[in-house]
Amino acid sequence: MANARALDKRRKSIRNIKKITRTMELIATARFKKAMDRASAATDYTQRITSLVADLAEAGLEVSHPLLESRDSNEACTVLTISANRGLCGGYNGNVIRAAIGRREEMQQDFASVKTEVVGKRGNSGFRFRGIEVDESFVDDEGVSVIEDDPEFATIDKIADRYLREFASGELDRLDVAYTRFISSSRQEAVVETLLPLGELEGVNSEGEESGYSESVSLYEFLPDARSILDEVVPTSFKVKLFKCFLDAAVSEHISRMVAMKNATENANEMIKDLSRTYNRARQSQITGEIMEVIGGVEALEG
Repeated sequence: MANARALDKRRKSIRNIKKITRTMELIATARFKKAMDRASAATDYTQRITSLVADLAEAGLEVSHPLLESRDSNEACTVLTISANRGLCGGYNGNVIRAAIGRREEMQQDFASVKTEVVGKRGNSGFRFRGIEVDESFVDDEGVSVIEDDPEFATIDKIADRYLREFASGELDRLDVAYTRFISSSRQEAVVETLLPLGELEGVNSEGEESGYSESVSLYEFLPDARSILDEVVPTSFKVKLFKCFLDAAVSEHISRMVAMKNATENANEMIKDLSRTYNRARQSQITGEIMEVIGGVEALEG
């Protein structure tokens, strides 16, 4: 039988850990709700841009842009991985790293040069642990990630501008982004999406008509002209899509941590119950032994 004092000490330690996991669960829940609101707003904005391109198509403009055209060149490809800065979020980081490595191996067969860029401390350590060199890591001089779990569009905009410049100059032929897509509160999926070239914008087919729409008269007038507006909309569409990847990753991270901490708290409760039962048995056995010693001593004195 285990020592009652040791069991009580262990039970107290688990109770302290339970307080920590419960607090982390509450913090992750609050951050998840905030990130969810931002991701929903970004989704609405993305859909509105798609609707605008559909209106451009209805205006009689052929939807074409250098960012939409596939390239015959297979020289340079970049795989960007969006991971977390912290752990304690279940398999969140491991899943996205494995997805990125799988895509990276595929691209190495087709492209002469494949660069690996990583956002998040856990992604950096994960790639280095696997012996994969990271070409670009978005951290400052002190090794702290410049993109937190609450990404700002201004920060993502600078990264997007660099990719657009490289794509326009021919330094980059393809950009794949590995991140965790938020589908619902109970489902998140590690995916890899190709953002450059953009290909056909969602909802618009190659003839410049919105899918499911017949030819109709545009409800808008475009000034100065539809072409100049398209030149602004397509790069903005890329930036918004990239920003949406970061927002989805942030939402998925928070909910993964929330679920992980909830499970840890529940497991701590079960361990406390088991230890309490074991402690009570050990304590009862100890008391029974002490009583027997007292009775034995009394009988010895009377004898």
